[in-house]
Amino acid sequence: MRGAPASSSANLFRLLGFGVAGLAQALSMASPVGGKPLWWLQLLSLGAFVWLLDGLRAQGAGWRRAGLHGWLFSTAWLTGSFWWLFISMHTYGGLPAPLAAIAVLALAAALGLYYAVAAAWLVVRGPKGRVTGALVFAALWTLAELVRGSWFTGFPWGAGGYAHVEGPLAALAPWVGVYGIGAAAALVVALVALHRPVRGLELAQGLVLIALVFAVPHLVPPLNGDVQGAKGSTGKLQVALLQGNIPQDEKFIPGGGIETALRWYGEQLRDARASLVVTPETALPLLPQQLPAGYLDAIQARYSQGTQAAIVGLPMGGQGSYSNSVLGFQPGAAQPYTYSKHHLVPFGEFIPLGFRWFIQMMNIPLGDFERGGLAQAPFVWQGQRIAPNICYEDLFGDEIGANFRDEVTAPTILLNVSNIAWFGDSVAIDEHLSISRMRALEFARPMVRSTNTGATVVIDAEGRVTHELPRLTRGVLEASVEGRRGLTPYARWVAPFGLWPLWILAMAIVAAAFVQGRRRR
Repeated sequence: MRGAPASSSANLFRLLGFGVAGLAQALSMASPVGGKPLWWLQLLSLGAFVWLLDGLRAQGAGWRRAGLHGWLFSTAWLTGSFWWLFISMHTYGGLPAPLAAIAVLALAAALGLYYAVAAAWLVVRGPKGRVTGALVFAALWTLAELVRGSWFTGFPWGAGGYAHVEGPLAALAPWVGVYGIGAAAALVVALVALHRPVRGLELAQGLVLIALVFAVPHLVPPLNGDVQGAKGSTGKLQVALLQGNIPQDEKFIPGGGIETALRWYGEQLRDARASLVVTPETALPLLPQQLPAGYLDAIQARYSQGTQAAIVGLPMGGQGSYSNSVLGFQPGAAQPYTYSKHHLVPFGEFIPLGFRWFIQMMNIPLGDFERGGLAQAPFVWQGQRIAPNICYEDLFGDEIGANFRDEVTAPTILLNVSNIAWFGDSVAIDEHLSISRMRALEFARPMVRSTNTGATVVIDAEGRVTHELPRLTRGVLEASVEGRRGLTPYARWVAPFGLWPLWILAMAIVAAAFVQGRRRR
């Protein structure tokens, strides 16, 4: 039986509540003050979303109304998470401001449809019990996150689990990864926020689930005893991480940013004394054949002998075929090591089918790259196996996990080289830092980051930032990073199976609830 229709003012306040909850979800990814993730705000905003949705269920809302409210929440959340795309499209891409704003909103709205479907399902088909309802919500939320992170190449920026790179749920990372953390958060808040009567057995079941989420990961070490602590160390490596702070609107200007980059990075590569010197993504903004005569040869000669190595970011290729790559130079190597970016940024690095007209409206140099392979060989240096990833790639933990199929050859250090100057001095820097910290937690590996404008940091195997260069400055971060060995539970299952275990579990929960609901009808 449907409930009484709500007044127009109540409907307005409800819509406002969904929008505010969505914006709060975005703010939980990076606080406006200090840029830190706010795990408690993620739980609070998600709990408000569940509570408001279940209020619609109590009123007997239909698919359309429930979906529209869920869509409002997700669109507000996603717009607030990656609004800075406006900067890249308008400030640096030259797209008129109204079109850039519409493009960001359209992307958020399109991705928000996945959560709209999940919301509609929960309201119309969700089970009546508190525990079963919470399990179904967690499964639906996880499926929406997985779909967003994989369909049409995926764009999972701002996934809920990243707010928990700090806080009590961070201990889940080496077990279930960022999507598993998101599922656990959804389960916990739904157990509390659903408008359902609590019976004795359900209360006990709910308490057990909450205890499992919060307690077990802290009680069971994710790595075997023989690789805990000092025994898991593969030694220390002295690194020099370069941050050129080349303005994006000058980066590809002959006589401007190009000259500055070639001069400054050339000097640092020549004079550095660390064991490994790393430049950011496309630090050298020219193809090898476009560089001044002898420039690349001089770098190779500098690192052809002695006890130092370098990893340098630059585009590779020619005649219409380009790759976003890094070259590694070390003594005794006949040819430089090469890593080419595998997971490209849509619109920025490859042109989706049917959208060439959109790219042609902007001024983005080298906007259509070729993909590198998955699980490329690491850069081996001084006992460390260093696995590079370029910018956006560290957003895909399952793809990084492909490097962990064999414990003997698994990376000991993760390396991210980035250029976030496209997005100005925005929360994109803070959000990307949390992404890298999550990868460190998932695999129990240090992550070192060399970026153009920030955050240039060293992250230890427990996800803590141990060294950081001031942002939007030109400088060199010299630090010691300790490599690690051993495989976390997450690495062991994500390497052979990818994210399919989470897909299957979530779909099985939803399917079981659907079948049970049909039987009761």
